[in-house]
Amino acid sequence: MRRKDKALPDAAAMQLLEHAEYGVLSTVDAAGQPYGVPLNYVLLDNRLYFHCATTGHKLDNIADNDRVSFCVVGRTRLMPAEFSTQFESVIAFGRAVVATGDERYMALRGLIAKYAPDHVGDGEAYIARHDTQTAVVRIDVEEVTGKAKLAKQVSA
Repeated sequence: MRRKDKALPDAAAMQLLEHAEYGVLSTVDAAGQPYGVPLNYVLLDNRLYFHCATTGHKLDNIADNDRVSFCVVGRTRLMPAEFSTQFESVIAFGRAVVATGDERYMALRGLIAKYAPDHVGDGEAYIARHDTQTAVVRIDVEEVTGKAKLAKQVSA
């Protein structure tokens, strides 16, 4: 990272990665074309998980090249008078693989706990109804970089 003064400490970066509402998964296809897609996710045991259809562009790209990045953005605030923005963001780099078995269900339950904690029973029923139509992908995180420009870092 060029601007070391903007680096988030590792613990703060992991906290943002855990709590952000959504992230953008970036993959590349066999022809080298980048593909970024926003999605819901959950962080469990320092691994990222998301669900998707059992076929599609994301899975095709991951089958061709398992190296991915995943970006989340936390709080932002435009500062027009300073021609700047306050922000916090994290990029995780790693390798993606389709999760199976108990790990797959653990991830689906983790998604329910994160996004619908008051509807766990309904979530379990939803998982059962859509089981054969749903894939789960795990990203084994190899590196995380966080960056922020917070109020105390704003220069006049």
